[in-house]
Amino acid sequence: MTTTDAADTPRPQPLLTATGVTMRFGGLTAVRSVDLTVHTGQIVGLIGPNGAGKTTFFNCLTGLYTPAEGTVTYRDTALPAKPHLVTRAGIARTFQNIRLFASMTVLENVLVGRHTRTKEGLLAALLRGPTYHRAEKASKQRALELLDFTGLTPQRDQLARNLPYGEQRRLEIARALASDPGLLLLDEPTAGMNPHETRTTERLVRAIRDQGTAVLVIEHDMRFIFNLCDHVAVLVQGQKLTEGTPRTVQNDERVIAAYLGTPHSTTTEDDHR
Repeated sequence: MTTTDAADTPRPQPLLTATGVTMRFGGLTAVRSVDLTVHTGQIVGLIGPNGAGKTTFFNCLTGLYTPAEGTVTYRDTALPAKPHLVTRAGIARTFQNIRLFASMTVLENVLVGRHTRTKEGLLAALLRGPTYHRAEKASKQRALELLDFTGLTPQRDQLARNLPYGEQRRLEIARALASDPGLLLLDEPTAGMNPHETRTTERLVRAIRDQGTAVLVIEHDMRFIFNLCDHVAVLVQGQKLTEGTPRTVQNDERVIAAYLGTPHSTTTEDDHR
């Protein structure tokens, strides 16, 4: 690549910027002055020991908590401290514990995720006129596309509670994607999975990024994180210890001492076959 080519190549733009985020619960500071930036096209990992403040930090980003200090912006606009408005702005998330509608079908669960992108009000729903029916048809078409994308089309009419664990996790991701986010936050998406399910999730997250959605992921599976992520940040006792490329982080002596124990070698999908 020539100097001119490099200059012409667009740089990834900041998508999410957290600056000085601090969260306190009474006298306990769970997150202390954490900075983090996610750029367009990135998969960013957030790791740290249990109790490091990772999920609390996620909750600050998505409006479940209002930080005591600091700011969170998305596409250069401050995010409101209300989850539904954060979703409407373009950020979706999954949770550490599965939160599906167990008595609804797979398709219905994904359709629920579309509600932030439909503009028809109560009156239109009651009258069920042409506008309502067009929106309903478009929502169903998008939901079916997401089921195909996540490999859940054959299960579309099954109740969510009857799905195997790994498929329930994928359904949560499909429902989050139904809001057409620019950024997807995943809280321990491979927790409790077997190796095959973990590899399937790894491929799915890459496919999500390849379709234009940036990803921020919390995970305890270090092989998953170091194989998948472009950038990794480490939280310890509520503070950011370091951040950088997976190779830089996994060889940082402070990270090894605080969390990893020993360096993990980066592997490829072929190594698992």
